[in-house]
Amino acid sequence: MIKITLITLGSLKETYWKEAEKEYLKRLNLYVKFQHIELKEERFSDLHERETVRITEAQKILKVLPNDCYLIVLDERGKEMDSPAFSKLLFHTIPQGTHIVFVIGGPLGFSEEIKKKARLLLSFSQFTFPHQMIRTILLEQIYRAGTIAHEKQYHY
Repeated sequence: MIKITLITLGSLKETYWKEAEKEYLKRLNLYVKFQHIELKEERFSDLHERETVRITEAQKILKVLPNDCYLIVLDERGKEMDSPAFSKLLFHTIPQGTHIVFVIGGPLGFSEEIKKKARLLLSFSQFTFPHQMIRTILLEQIYRAGTIAHEKQYHY
């Protein structure tokens, strides 16, 4: 079974996002061993603090980032792919037994240090989404990838 860890900056506040996440986490158990690490995002009052915030958040991420993982960073400038290609990546391209780690950053994005460590910068769209929403979309897409890989009827 594939081992996936999701590292996020910030927590879900709204009940509807928590319920959606709970549902997809339940479904994911069929296809992946899943762990979630939620880190506190840095507060800022001025966009001039942007790089300082990114560096501080990068240090938090690096402290919990497993060694020898396949790091996928969600970034608006990353590679886009469709659901079958994402399934192929997770279940066939990345070698079995590899620990896959996804990272969703805070509202200011990532430092260059985190981006350079990534094996893949992944974008779900050229649109910008709230971090809470993209977290749910990612979980749904991992579940969808599992159904595609296991030839279950979910993706048509």
